[in-house]
Amino acid sequence: MPNNMESDLNRFRKIVRGKIKQELRRFVANGELIGRQGKKLVSIPLPRIDLPRFQFGSGDGGGVGQGKGDVGDEVGQGQGEPQPGQGEAGQGEGQHALEVEVSLEELASLLSEELELPNIENKGKKNVDSKHYKYTGIVTQGPESLRHFKKTYREALKRTIASGKYDPKNPIVVPIKDDKRYRSFKVYNEPVANAVIIYMMDVSGSMGDEQKEIVRLTSFWLDTWLQSQYTGLDRRYIIHDATAREVDQNTFYRTRESGGTLISSAYRLALKMMEDDYPVDEWNIYLFHFSDGDNWSGNDTNECMKMLEADIMPKANLFCYGQVESRYGSGQFLRDLQKHFGEDNNKLTLSQIKDRDAIMDALKIFLGKGK
Repeated sequence: MPNNMESDLNRFRKIVRGKIKQELRRFVANGELIGRQGKKLVSIPLPRIDLPRFQFGSGDGGGVGQGKGDVGDEVGQGQGEPQPGQGEAGQGEGQHALEVEVSLEELASLLSEELELPNIENKGKKNVDSKHYKYTGIVTQGPESLRHFKKTYREALKRTIASGKYDPKNPIVVPIKDDKRYRSFKVYNEPVANAVIIYMMDVSGSMGDEQKEIVRLTSFWLDTWLQSQYTGLDRRYIIHDATAREVDQNTFYRTRESGGTLISSAYRLALKMMEDDYPVDEWNIYLFHFSDGDNWSGNDTNECMKMLEADIMPKANLFCYGQVESRYGSGQFLRDLQKHFGEDNNKLTLSQIKDRDAIMDALKIFLGKGK
């Protein structure tokens, strides 16, 4: 019975996994998962899932060909079941969607399969180590906290039987010092790959609520994927119009301001964060900038190109620019980046996110280099 139950459970998991993959683009686009996110699990609403099974009838319905009528009569519509749209209103409950809990790690795996994403080739920080303890065997000496009670009792039982003192009617076994067994372990120093994501977003008046929601959905999936690749993950948030400042996550997605846009202010602040808090030989650094493509002047755009080329991209694993389409934005900054850096820069990825349906394509572009 346990084997049958395990088999059914595995089959159910495969069905659920397939359903999620079928609906993944829809989940990415409408944000159902973000509102259902727990600490490590996400509750996913799926259509009702029924495992195939045989169902036996009541046995009182008669056999094939029974009932009134002659040979050759047309077979009419049965009278037993009301047709769709007919009949009186009912009072019972309708069918409800099934909610299943899926780990963020599993979501990252599904995203990886759907988009065919490579694993990250991180920088392999050798000077950032984490101690890992692995139990390797049993020894006769050690601290009491590592005593193996089962093996200790077994040794005591063997000694008691061998000495002829064991009484089945009064089975008292008292371990002595020579009976005690302890777990042994080794300490391994494993390199820890730490990563930081620096999110930057234009919050000038041309970036509306829908544009910010697209950024929020894109960021959730970027976070989910990168968490599956790194032991430690930091996040920093920068908003900018004519000036830039660091904010918390909630403020990042909800702030809307008016005025002009100086993109260089955000890049300057991000560079300061990198230099102050994230040494390039210890951290994998990812920068994501979202904007509708407007910048105050060509001079500021030239300043941005210089900072990216000379200071930011040499220190970063990847710099990603996502241009969120807005009816008020010119979209010029994407064209400027393409003109300056070309299409084949190893540290730069560019994506034009026209609407929510384009988020999956943007994730493929951002993460497809495996950097």
